[in-house]
Amino acid sequence: MCGIVGYTGPREAAPILLEGLARLEYRGYDSAGIALVRSDGSLFVEKRAGKLGTLRTAIGDSPPSSGVGLAHTRWATHGRPNDLNAHPHVDCTGDIVVIHNGIIENFRELRDGLEARGHRLTSDTDTEALAHLVEEAYAGDIGDAVRQALARVSGAYALVVLHRREPGRLIGARMNVPLIVGVGRGENFVASDVAAVLEYTDQVVFLEEGDVVDLDSSSVRVTGLDGEPRERAVHTIDWSIEAAEKGGYPHFMLKEMHEQPDAIRAAITGRLRGDRLTLDELEPIREALERADRVEFVACGTAAYASQVGAHLVEQWAGIPARVTVGSEFRYAPPPLDGRTLVVAVSQSGETADTLAATRLARERGCPILAVTNTVGSALTREADAVCFLQAGPEVAVAATKTFVAQVTVLVMIAAALARSHGRLDPDRERELATALRALPSQARRVLELDGRVREAARRYVNSRGFMFIGRGVTYPAAMEGALKLKEVSYTHAEGYAAGELKHGPISLLDVEVPLVAVATRSSVREKLVSNIMEGRARDARVIAVATEGDEEIRRYADDVFAVPDTLEALSPILAVIPLQLFAYHMAVARGTDVDQPRNLAKSVTVE
Repeated sequence: MCGIVGYTGPREAAPILLEGLARLEYRGYDSAGIALVRSDGSLFVEKRAGKLGTLRTAIGDSPPSSGVGLAHTRWATHGRPNDLNAHPHVDCTGDIVVIHNGIIENFRELRDGLEARGHRLTSDTDTEALAHLVEEAYAGDIGDAVRQALARVSGAYALVVLHRREPGRLIGARMNVPLIVGVGRGENFVASDVAAVLEYTDQVVFLEEGDVVDLDSSSVRVTGLDGEPRERAVHTIDWSIEAAEKGGYPHFMLKEMHEQPDAIRAAITGRLRGDRLTLDELEPIREALERADRVEFVACGTAAYASQVGAHLVEQWAGIPARVTVGSEFRYAPPPLDGRTLVVAVSQSGETADTLAATRLARERGCPILAVTNTVGSALTREADAVCFLQAGPEVAVAATKTFVAQVTVLVMIAAALARSHGRLDPDRERELATALRALPSQARRVLELDGRVREAARRYVNSRGFMFIGRGVTYPAAMEGALKLKEVSYTHAEGYAAGELKHGPISLLDVEVPLVAVATRSSVREKLVSNIMEGRARDARVIAVATEGDEEIRRYADDVFAVPDTLEALSPILAVIPLQLFAYHMAVARGTDVDQPRNLAKSVTVE
């Protein structure tokens, strides 16, 4: 998630903007930039790849005097992290400046049209198209131009725009990406996060979907895209700056779990067009997909569990063998590898040493490589023939939460694309899948409403000796991920098993002090899983079940039920894992552990 800060008022803008960016560094970024309107009306723009210190050095000790400007830290989604792709972006006239957080779904179509009409686009970003669209619409009022330009845009965005010939004025807009206004005395602010403005004001307006805000030093006016006024309340913020960085949440892990609806939305943005799944990123390996007779997933930890879902669906939908091998094992007992073996390498950071080493071996053997990662410009992207980015934004907590759901979402779409390439994606199934994917963000938000109930349950189970997590089919990976989360953050022993394996040994561990956690959502094997739950109850184990809303029967067998919305079986791990993440988090809080930085763990494992 990029960082956005804008200021208009009587003070020097540059120090305020740079300090605001510093307050947003926790979000993660790969470049930074600033735009100021000098007192003579000329425009100053400076942007650099790298950290904020690099930008400060480029600006020097005496930045231009200005009372209005905007600044940005970028987390790359379109185009590599470099000076050219950094924000702000300027139009052909050099009068209009734009910064943007989000993804413009139809940016390729927009760019093609702009270039055909004579515009000169110099970066690889989707954002630059916005500057030129505003330029085309401009007829003397920057607010009207922004509204007209956004009427042509599909996607998710939070953006801020200024025109150097309209001094003191900033235009902001929001659609599915957060943007707030800080209301001061004789000065006003716009930002992606409260943390950026809290040092200067505690009066904040939270913009809503489709809002366009027009502000100068003395006024804040909110309209819709149609120009009609909208009333928005001013809220008094009583958070500390530290709490503001976490969005008011006590830990980054909890904040990131609550960002999962947005992470899912970002993962599908630009990849659904009507009833069709359109992963343009796969075009470089289209022929490789068609000739692939086997798929090898390589990943570590949470990414390996997400890959288990992908492998299951590839076999079910595309009808070709697929398996997951953890990166640390891949090189030492490599499977048969050749040009007909598609290797899908999955890594949140794109820098996981074991996954990289396995990918390089597969490349040497002539395999086409598809990378699934969250990080543009990472080492994994340089090894791959094609890349599908998660688009989930940075994840600060060590324990992966939103990146897991984003990985599963992307892998589901890759499995469907592979099925299509093999002539096995029925149009009705594709339509059903597209509809279900679009519903996921709002369904995930509903699951997060279980937070209070899960917290109460965690407190009851906090002294348990251990936990057994079970699932079947695509819910088995969700069970393993739930067990991993509990181990990682609460230091409580937990095991994830295929439910049918209980009676082959693990059942000996179950008793009144070792609860059974069952992922029992609606599926083709639900009845089998219920019989496994009964095996646990017969050993006096308390049962926690994640089930589908409306499943009243499961309450006869479980002590606690966390009900999630109904969805396709293939997508059920995405919703089912959220209560398990919440359970792990609240267990950790109850046990007093370091939730965001668990002992002995690192966010990215870059050594073998």
